[in-house]
Amino acid sequence: MPIIPCSTYRLQLHRGFNFDDAASIAGYLRELGISHVYCSPYLEAAPGSAHGYDVVDHQRVNMELGGTEGHERFCKRLGEVGLGQVLDVVPNHMSLSKENRYWWDVMENGESSRYASFFDIDWQSYEERLRNKVLVPVLGDQYGKVLQAGDIKVVRHGNSFQVEYWEQKLPVAPQSLPTILARAAEYAKSDTLSFLAASFGRLPSPEYADRQTILARHRDKLVLKGLLSRLCLEEPAIGEALDHAVAELNEDKDALDDFLNQQNYRLAYWKTADQQLGYRRFFDVNTLIGLRVEREHVFEETHALVLDWLRRGVLDGVRVDHPDGLRDPLQYFRRLREHAPNAWIVGEKILEPGELLRESWPIEGTSGYDFLNVALGVLVSPDGMKELGEIYEEFTSEPTDFHAIAHEKKVNATQEALGSDVNRLTSLLVEICEANRDQRDYTRAEMRRAIREVAACFAVYRSYVAPARSEITEEDRGYIERAIECAKQKRKDIGAGLFDFMRGVLTLEVKGKQEAEFLMRFQQFTPPVMAKGVEDTAFYCYNRLVAMCEVGGDPGSDGIGVAEFHAYNAKMQATHPHTMLTLSTHDTKRSDDVRARLAVLTEMPAKFGGALNRWSRMNNDLRTELFGGAHGDMPDRNTEYLLYQTLIGAWPITIGRMQEYMLKATREAKQKTSWTVNNAEFEDALHQFIDAVMRYAPFLTALEQFVNEVKDAGRVNSLAQTLMKHTAPGVPDLYQGAELWDLTLVDPDNRRPVDYGLRTKLLREIHRLPATGIAAEVMRRADEGLPKLWTIHQALCLRRERPASFGAEAAYAPLKVEGAKAGHVIAFLRGENVATIVPRLVAALGIAWGETTVELPIGRWTNRLTGAAVAGGRVAMKEMLGDFPVALLVRD
Repeated sequence: MPIIPCSTYRLQLHRGFNFDDAASIAGYLRELGISHVYCSPYLEAAPGSAHGYDVVDHQRVNMELGGTEGHERFCKRLGEVGLGQVLDVVPNHMSLSKENRYWWDVMENGESSRYASFFDIDWQSYEERLRNKVLVPVLGDQYGKVLQAGDIKVVRHGNSFQVEYWEQKLPVAPQSLPTILARAAEYAKSDTLSFLAASFGRLPSPEYADRQTILARHRDKLVLKGLLSRLCLEEPAIGEALDHAVAELNEDKDALDDFLNQQNYRLAYWKTADQQLGYRRFFDVNTLIGLRVEREHVFEETHALVLDWLRRGVLDGVRVDHPDGLRDPLQYFRRLREHAPNAWIVGEKILEPGELLRESWPIEGTSGYDFLNVALGVLVSPDGMKELGEIYEEFTSEPTDFHAIAHEKKVNATQEALGSDVNRLTSLLVEICEANRDQRDYTRAEMRRAIREVAACFAVYRSYVAPARSEITEEDRGYIERAIECAKQKRKDIGAGLFDFMRGVLTLEVKGKQEAEFLMRFQQFTPPVMAKGVEDTAFYCYNRLVAMCEVGGDPGSDGIGVAEFHAYNAKMQATHPHTMLTLSTHDTKRSDDVRARLAVLTEMPAKFGGALNRWSRMNNDLRTELFGGAHGDMPDRNTEYLLYQTLIGAWPITIGRMQEYMLKATREAKQKTSWTVNNAEFEDALHQFIDAVMRYAPFLTALEQFVNEVKDAGRVNSLAQTLMKHTAPGVPDLYQGAELWDLTLVDPDNRRPVDYGLRTKLLREIHRLPATGIAAEVMRRADEGLPKLWTIHQALCLRRERPASFGAEAAYAPLKVEGAKAGHVIAFLRGENVATIVPRLVAALGIAWGETTVELPIGRWTNRLTGAAVAGGRVAMKEMLGDFPVALLVRD
């Protein structure tokens, strides 16, 4: 049976916070009540990596974090204090930096590389000029201009040669070396060098499937390089001749161009990547290439070290990054489970509203985004959400149909950032249709548009149809059917027969080798469409209540009711009782405390709307006039709306942090500026506006007054969702530093250094507080974050003391609430002896509980957050929450 953590604590490791730094806080984490440290990826990553997802070597521990020795010290310290460990692993992709020896070998040897089978590369592009080559889109301008400027050079390093373009370095194909070696042999009058030139030219070019010939070729290449190295050492004139030949090659642009065309890659302008890239990426990141981890030898080589740690107990579990990027997630998880039967495995599976994790997957659950959105959804007012929509529309004149916006942005993503993926799918579909006489007359352009539309119509990240196993679920069939019908309605200019044919391919009604390949690749394509179109674009365009714009969330919804919240938890207890529960991650757009505060706006929409309009008038003279336009054009109203909500949620915040966040947000929105085409005039105006308004005393006074009105209710929301996270079905995860109030925004804001000295000091001070009146003392120091720290500490200690109350056998049951304010209460029982009671919609509630009661099972209960004894039966809410905003009850 898997070892199930009691709780986890996420640490972001990088060279500024390494293994020794993490080891130094192990005692604090154990005292807090944590059972397992949950680390960001720490296999060898690209130099300077701040996150570890750009792995370059699966066989080594990251040297910047302390290497193997630092890792051993860290693991030893965890063992000394009794902490387990969970690691974030990255099976989907690797970095393309030169430190990746697999990739370097592929660049040098092309399809004949020993590692060509490791990567998802299309060697047979439909474009003749890209066949058997990898596009390397790194040039700052058109290839010919860069070449003529002399920015591309061949450089010799001993017995090896590289193509260099500024900081970019690429290996030289062995078969191209005769160009240099033969000329150098003439200069040095060396028969041996002439022989080596001919020998390099005679190396075979087997495809990656011909493993035996590839290995023989690699052996011969190493022998030839060894002979060249020896020759250079024994005869200094050889080195001089080689340098002369290289210098001559660099001077002759035509010869250099011919030499570059002999390589296994094609240097290109960076803008070509969106349409011509021949390898699968992580979303649209050109420097992260997809792995073929479904191939057993790739799985075994890339997982050997992690699996060894799991077998030896160094790790108790793993969090699998982006499983939807894999060709066959179910096959991957089955293989991983077979190798690690006792591991706690969770996947970063993003579930859309109403979607459930597949019960056939042999894992414990997700990484918790589904809980995050449910916990927030139950804390917002549906009526207030509707009124905010009207305020947002009136203030910005922006479209307010989120699903229409999301669809448009998904289509845009397929046309721009993901164009090369569409082209690859289109080529497959052309071949399939060409082989079917009923479909052969559809044009490539029609197929491309159809693929884009169907992908944009997918309501979830992807389907999981498996042609190799003839496997399709009714759930998948339904998603595909709805996407096809949606596409038909939106693109009536495309023949319905083409969409019907695509449905047949995607549902296994039309079978074949190419059909299966199209299906598998299409399923890997829809996740990037969702991620780039919705999470990274639409979420920054639609700002009605920005707290709702989180991964897996639906900003267009008006929240959920208490009954729906209970139904979700009951389902989790029945199907995935050990899933991960989270409120903040390294990838959330806003921390849990920012979202909790912003949720209060749904309870006072009119007050927010009034403040919004006053502030806009107040700051109108601080705008920048557009060249040739009217006064007050920049920033636009949608950006201004986002700015004010962000200030409310994150206040107090520095000008620099605010400017950095808003620049990222507006570039992600791609409405006024973007990452690829910077609108300097708009960005400068935004930068100046933020600086001006955050120095304008009348506005700051008004802002602080408003924040003071929502701050306390926001803190109650935070405590409510925090306690629910620690007692709902699953394993609670705490993001680094979030044990105190944490008003951070999207990365890099949420990855700033954490003050563990302060947290250690406050935890020790809590232990010294007198038992009598402890809740009042904790609340008195609310500004220091003690209420949140106290709630987390008590909940974690209880989970450790009574694991049976939170395990797979511990039932989840709503508690009966009665009275006029019953709709303001969330109360549930875990097992038979632990009860959670929290308020919701507290700003509207005030303290007027009236005669509202919650019914506890008969017995003697103790509130772990106040120390108060509570008798079973009907208990008045005004007594239950009189001393502390939330209640954690234990039956003696």
